[in-house]
Amino acid sequence: MHIPGLIVKLIIVIPTYNEADNLPQMTTALFGLPFADMHLIIVDDNSPDGTGQVADGLCAQYSDHMTVIHRSGKMGLGSAYAQGFQVALEMGADVIVQMDADFSHSPDYLPEMVRQLEKYDAVVGSRFVAGGSTDERWSWWRFLLSWWANQVYTRLILGVPVKDATAGFKAFRRRTLEAIDWTAVISNGYVFQVEIAYLCHKLGLRVLELPIYFEDRRIGQSKMDVPIKIEAVWRVWQIRRRYRRVKPLAVDN
Repeated sequence: MHIPGLIVKLIIVIPTYNEADNLPQMTTALFGLPFADMHLIIVDDNSPDGTGQVADGLCAQYSDHMTVIHRSGKMGLGSAYAQGFQVALEMGADVIVQMDADFSHSPDYLPEMVRQLEKYDAVVGSRFVAGGSTDERWSWWRFLLSWWANQVYTRLILGVPVKDATAGFKAFRRRTLEAIDWTAVISNGYVFQVEIAYLCHKLGLRVLELPIYFEDRRIGQSKMDVPIKIEAVWRVWQIRRRYRRVKPLAVDN
């Protein structure tokens, strides 16, 4: 796939922790997409189930199109993405995608997400815009909590216009990630997604929410534990204060 004047190299960053059973299928699905120049970066936090070794085996199979970053332990989602993004930029990525390994984010949406970057600086795979939805197996409590976090809490405190600020399925133009001061990014759990959404808003970037169906993970267990949820609650206020002086970027195409 080629967007005139935009796409030369696409790099997908996937952080992993205990995703050994999902990663081979996800890798096969991604490399089956119609992209002429695509690279996959796996950032593994020393998964005890051997995800790192599985990733190394896949890297040997896709030797020129895959990189594995091995970290010493469970260092957190935010730092994994930040490290992966930095490597992607160093490798010359024109477009960077972030997504999960567990098929909650379907690879089938990627061609359209990338295509929309012709007009936007970032594209969010959104559960809460018209046409978006979540897995039917979600409990009413889980749906309510996610809806409240996105539609009420973060929007009230931060004024973020996107309806799915906690979404982890995003595609960025290179200049979007270059505009972020990664030394200032403080969130390490899932609130990292909120922080990046807020920065995009403060920088005046053009963001599209593309509706997706969010499927529950096919294999394995969620990493969303109580400490991560607690961090998300108080970190939002810290994010607001930390970036209060950030100004919009100069407008260009």
